[in-house]
Amino acid sequence: MRSCTNLVKKLTPLTKRTIMPKVPMTIAGAERLRAELNELKAVQRPKISKAIAEAREHGDLKENAEYHAAREQQSFCEGRITEIEAKLSESEIIDISKIEPNGKVIFGTTVTLFNLDTDESVSYQIVGEDEADVAAGKISVVSPIARAIMGKPDGEEVVVKVPAGEVQYEIEKIEHI
Repeated sequence: MRSCTNLVKKLTPLTKRTIMPKVPMTIAGAERLRAELNELKAVQRPKISKAIAEAREHGDLKENAEYHAAREQQSFCEGRITEIEAKLSESEIIDISKIEPNGKVIFGTTVTLFNLDTDESVSYQIVGEDEADVAAGKISVVSPIARAIMGKPDGEEVVVKVPAGEVQYEIEKIEHI
């Protein structure tokens, strides 16, 4: 009886699963990933399989560059499919249009910031990590700017720590677009 108790104590840490927190993603971001996944599965995967079959017909696989190139493409394609499926399964898709505006910066909102040092305004939408594209005005929810402004109301001044030092912004406008 005593040995069973010890065995259970030893196995318990191995059997406990840690729950991974969901990663936020906008509807548009999830749709882009699903479209890419569909393209990879429905178009690229069959195309690569056909290329491998054609390359096999050429004979000796050891010195067949076409075969090795097709296998490399297949490896990349399958890796990307696995990556996208994992991202989608670990994501929490958030529809910002269904969240009641409360005057504070939250995930998915578009925020206009006024730089107090340069007197310039800039707008960003706060999105998931995989959706971030600063040139398109989308910043990651884990970026320094987003972390500094999350939960803050209109008109509040915030200090953002950046590699070059600190930048002071005022939150000019919060939009649920």
